[in-house]
Formats: sequence, structure tokens, C-alpha cells
Amino acid sequence: MTTGCKTTTVFLTVLSALLLTILGLTQEWPPWAWATLGVLLVGVPTAAFKVAAGVRRGSVPVDFDEQRTAVPIERREHRVSHVALPSQWADYDFLFSATVRWYPLEAHSDDPVVSPAGLAVEAVLDRARAITERREPGRASLIQHELSGALSTMRPDRTGHLQVMAEDVTLTLREHDQERLDKLAEVRKDKAVWEHRRKYEQSKREYLGEDVLKDTGSAVVWWLAKNDDHVEKTVADLGLLAQLTSAANDTDVPDRLRDFIPQSQSERPGPEVVDAPASFVREPTAADHFEAFLTGMGFTDGDARRTMLAKQIADIIKTQDRHETAEELLSRFDPPASYAPDNDASDETPGL
Repeated sequence: MTTGCKTTTVFLTVLSALLLTILGLTQEWPPWAWATLGVLLVGVPTAAFKVAAGVRRGSVPVDFDEQRTAVPIERREHRVSHVALPSQWADYDFLFSATVRWYPLEAHSDDPVVSPAGLAVEAVLDRARAITERREPGRASLIQHELSGALSTMRPDRTGHLQVMAEDVTLTLREHDQERLDKLAEVRKDKAVWEHRRKYEQSKREYLGEDVLKDTGSAVVWWLAKNDDHVEKTVADLGLLAQLTSAANDTDVPDRLRDFIPQSQSERPGPEVVDAPASFVREPTAADHFEAFLTGMGFTDGDARRTMLAKQIADIIKTQDRHETAEELLSRFDPPASYAPDNDASDETPGL
């Protein structure tokens, strides 16, 4: 009984005693009635206190003492860190960390004694491995979120004793593996750029050799489009275009076009025929025609555009299996030091 209940009981007892005393005096009770009243006033509160105490004791569980000495509840989580899980690439393992959680299912009397932590960790690793072994190692952060979703649901382990899940999942790569992947990515990017540049240069050579410089007529049409339909300029450059087309195709300038070649160029002998006897005078070669074209375009000796044009024309000629003419052009106009495979892609002939 609480203190408030006790106070109330005493107050009611005193009040009842006063009322009964007044009643007894007015009614002139006999002596034995007064004795009975005294016994009741003392006995009723005492009995009330005992009954209240008994009820209170009866509300306490029977196994209260047993509960105080019971074994602590089993911990149902376990942290695993940096467990190697395979990826789709050999020798590139993920490092897996997570908090494994579980709760036991109903056990039967004939079930063996098991380690729930071991079973739970095994179940989580099996589920994680089934995902990582099908993924490439270059997307560890993305796969981490995929694992977080896949392992966030309680599922039974293989023995059927537990329901298991995982939280706080992290997935990383070893530092040196990540460095290797970064280097491989850079190489792939560089290769893609190189392939794009090579195909661009190859396409440009095919365009010049098979379309623009296929013959003088194609060159004239191309030059006319380049000069915004300025017919006069195109006609004035007709001789130069004939020389360039002949050099690209390793042929002589047709007789019908020789009259378009400026007189100073058509009569100029090549380097080998200066002061030579008339019996040793030879026909101008493709290199001679190309040099005349460069001079007519205003590309004097020392002009870097002479070398760039020579290299491009030589590449076109090589595709037609005319390697001797190509070598002649390179030896005359392209010094060996500048003829390297890594020429900048921006080295293009102006206007081409």
C-alpha cells in the first residue's frame, strides 16, 4: 500500500470513530457496544493494511529472482572488414566490409548446436560474392550501392537456422590495383585519340588522292569551290593544279595543259640539267613539277608549308604503290628530322 492510501485509511478510520462515538452517546449504548467499537476501530485498519500488502506481493512474477540471474541476451550482429571478394577480372579483388545482423528461426530438439555468427557471415559473403564476381573492378563505388540494396533484406541462410542481412556496406580496391586501373584507363583514352587521328589522316589522304587529285578536272572543281567560285583565279591557277595533279599521280603534265604552265616554270630545267649537254637533258620528273607548283604558289625555300605538302603528297603516292616517286619527294622537300610518325595532327596544308 502506498503512503497516500495509508493516510486515507487512517483519516477515514478517525472520522468513523468520531461519528460512532457521537451516535453511541446519543443512543446511550451499553458498555459492551463501546468495547466492540474499540476493537473494530483498531482491527479494520490493520486488516486493510495486511490485505493491501498481500495483493502487492501477489503481483510480482514468480520467476522474478530467476530473471535477475538469467543469462544475458545473445548479441546478434557481427562486423566483418576487408574480406577479399573476386571481381570479373582475375587478380583484381574487391575488399568488402559490413555489419552482419541476424535473428534465429524456430529450433527443433534434434537440431545441432551451431555458431549463429559464423552462419550469418557465411550467408552474407555468399550473397555478396554472387554479385561481385560478375562485375568489373573499375566501378567499385557503384557496386557498393548495389550490394547495399541486395543485402538489406533478411533472408534465410543455407541451413535454415537464421534470417540474415547486412548494413553499413563498403567496397573498395587495394591501392595499387586502383593505380593500375587508372593507368589502363589513360592508355585506352590515348589509344582512342590516336586511332581517331589515324583514321582522320587516312580519310584525308583518300579524299585528296581518290577524289580531289584524281585528275586535273577534279582538282579544278575542288579549287573553284575553295575560292568561292572565283573563275578568274581558278583559270590563273590551272597550270599549277595540272602540275600538282601530275605529281600526286606520278605522271607527266598532259600536253594539252602545258600551255597553262607559266613560261618561267615550263622552261626552267630541273637541278640536274643546269649546264648539262643537250644529249643528257631529261624530261622533268614529278618532283620537278611539284617544286614548280610550290614556287608558283609562293612557297619559297625555307617555308614550312613546302615540307607539309610534300609529306601529304608522298603519303598519297605511296597508297598507289609508287614508292620511288614518294621517296624522291621526301628526299628533296622533307628532311629526315621532320619526317616522324608523331607529327602534330594540326600540321595541315592551309586551305585543304
